[in-house]
Amino acid sequence: MTCPLTSRLATPADIPVLKVLMERAISQLLPAFLSPEEVAASHEVMGLDTQLIADRTYFVVEAEGQIAGCGGWSRRATLFGGDHASGRDAALLDPATQAARVRAMYTDPAFTRRGVGRLILALCEEKAGAEGFKTCEMAATLGGEPLYAACGYQRIEPFEAETSTGVRVPLVRMGKAI
Repeated sequence: MTCPLTSRLATPADIPVLKVLMERAISQLLPAFLSPEEVAASHEVMGLDTQLIADRTYFVVEAEGQIAGCGGWSRRATLFGGDHASGRDAALLDPATQAARVRAMYTDPAFTRRGVGRLILALCEEKAGAEGFKTCEMAATLGGEPLYAACGYQRIEPFEAETSTGVRVPLVRMGKAI
């Protein structure tokens, strides 16, 4: 029997657990899609953006008494990257002409293929739509792309995130009308 999933907004108190979950997800789920060098470099360009928690647009999904996954959406211009990533832009987007950003989605490796990602996407789309956004966009990892495609997201363009080591991490910009 599958344990039911519940969701709630993330709080600052969740940050330590979320950081560990993200590290595990990157280290354990991306090797099926990326080289060892690209996985290592992914830690530089991915991670928690605490602005999402402050904006109250970041969710945790819980199952079996623990956080099974996390993710959120943003009304700000930054497409991807954690607090430590360069090139961040906190400018507010115009819901009438710009896409909300789906951000920082991670599933604990112990909870993959149980609907965690689908639940987070549904929450993001619902809340962004309630604020007037008509579309959502994201920078998907190659590991996340199949889920997002199955949920109706279309490829816009592949691109690479540059890192300080010179290793380029492949990503895919994807979008969906909501």
